Amino acid sequence: MNHSKIKTLGQLKASGYQSKSVKQELRDNLIGFIQRKENPFSGILGYEDTVIPDTERALLSRHNILFLGLRGQAKTRMARQMVELLDEYVPVVAGSEINDDPLQPLSRFAKDQIAEHGDETPIQWIHREERYGEKLATPDVSVADLIGDIDPIKAANMKLSFADEKVIHYGIIPRSNRGIFVINELPDLQARIQVALFNILQEGDIQIRGFKIRMPLDILFVFTANPEDYTNRGSIVTPLKDRIESQILTHYPKDIDTSLAITEQEAHLLPEQIGRVTISDLVKRLVEQVAFEARSHEYVDKKSGVSARLTIAAFENMVSAAERRAIIHHQDNTQVWISDLAGIIPAITGKIELLYEGEQEGPYQVALHLLDKAIRTIFLQYFPNPEVTKKKRNTGKKSADEKQPENPYQSIIRWFDAGNQLDIPVDISDEKKIQQLYQVDGLNGMVKKQFPTMQERESALLMEFILYGLSVYSVISKKMNDGRITFNDLMGSMMNLGNLNLGDDEDFFPEEDR
Repeated sequence: MNHSKIKTLGQLKASGYQSKSVKQELRDNLIGFIQRKENPFSGILGYEDTVIPDTERALLSRHNILFLGLRGQAKTRMARQMVELLDEYVPVVAGSEINDDPLQPLSRFAKDQIAEHGDETPIQWIHREERYGEKLATPDVSVADLIGDIDPIKAANMKLSFADEKVIHYGIIPRSNRGIFVINELPDLQARIQVALFNILQEGDIQIRGFKIRMPLDILFVFTANPEDYTNRGSIVTPLKDRIESQILTHYPKDIDTSLAITEQEAHLLPEQIGRVTISDLVKRLVEQVAFEARSHEYVDKKSGVSARLTIAAFENMVSAAERRAIIHHQDNTQVWISDLAGIIPAITGKIELLYEGEQEGPYQVALHLLDKAIRTIFLQYFPNPEVTKKKRNTGKKSADEKQPENPYQSIIRWFDAGNQLDIPVDISDEKKIQQLYQVDGLNGMVKKQFPTMQERESALLMEFILYGLSVYSVISKKMNDGRITFNDLMGSMMNLGNLNLGDDEDFFPEEDR
């Protein structure tokens, strides 16, 4: 249908246009997407087998929807993308505040226009993007905001009494008629405001002051809520929840690869950053693992959740840390080193809610601990487990044919045991960092053994990663102080702290982690 040529009610009737409810419209267009094997929720990753099929079933059932899940789980984004399932254009009575269907007018204004002009009533076409309304629920939201109220200024200007329907100022919900309306964080709405939604959901009625208005609004309602809200700030009143036909549970990415794809899709890097900073798959996975560790950590409030925004912000911080270092040393290009991950701490501390024990520890220390745990987990995907190869105290004698398993990190450990240490400034140039890493005996050999075809810069990154891995497994020590990272032998550090006498080399490595 060429809508640009249809400008009056008479022309609309002659075209054969038939009105359709918004839920039927969404259903029909969704069927087309499914038949064409197209995903109407493009760019939403990790929900292909869970949330998206549930949402499609709800839309096919013409249900109002509640997305229930923790923060940063794309609840609002799912709702916004439903706009793509609407028809591109629909006709409305020109000048209508509530998108009146010319064939089925609701408001007094539209009915009066049609009564006065008949088939010459002017109509206009509105795009699908104009048929979406959204409101963040806050305690100060009123019934007038959502539904409407009497406008005394309009009454005065038009010289009408307050009993005239024309003096009504419609709220955001009636103005979303024939579209999608979203209320975010529904439990934050006061109970009395939630009650005002009952009739709208069930009967499509609205009630404004004392007016007897029968206005069956045509709206798909989508609500979002965080389970935490049920206890901390408010709750969804039971009769309202009963009227929301489909409740869909959202979730965080279930694997690192999905989480990584989301972060890369959502992170905003400038072209000059992309051209200047190389980001290895290793450091990308370390950032994602931080979020996975946080979601299960004993110091982090699991009910609050750990948003995907943590990894997005951390990714951006990590790249900026490398870029800043390159700018300092006038380098045209660099890579993200493990030491650059110190730059993601601000992205972690602002996005995790701590339990009492975590607050006692302090957000900075918890963030460092999460980073250490991420290194510990990812390390095993690249190198042998230092736990298995640690030297242990042995009070008994071995038989002649019993062999001590070879420790692949032995050369590295001996270098530190000999009294050597590595003192690397965080903002050191790439060239000097690589020179320092090559000083450690066995470090390059370990990388070459595991990854024989690796290029020099990538090898150097893995050499640094080995040092961090051995430190989190308590094989060597690591200290961060005044912009410097110092790697040392474990026992030398302990003796400096406690002046301990630990005897022979065989006893240098404790049984348990720090």
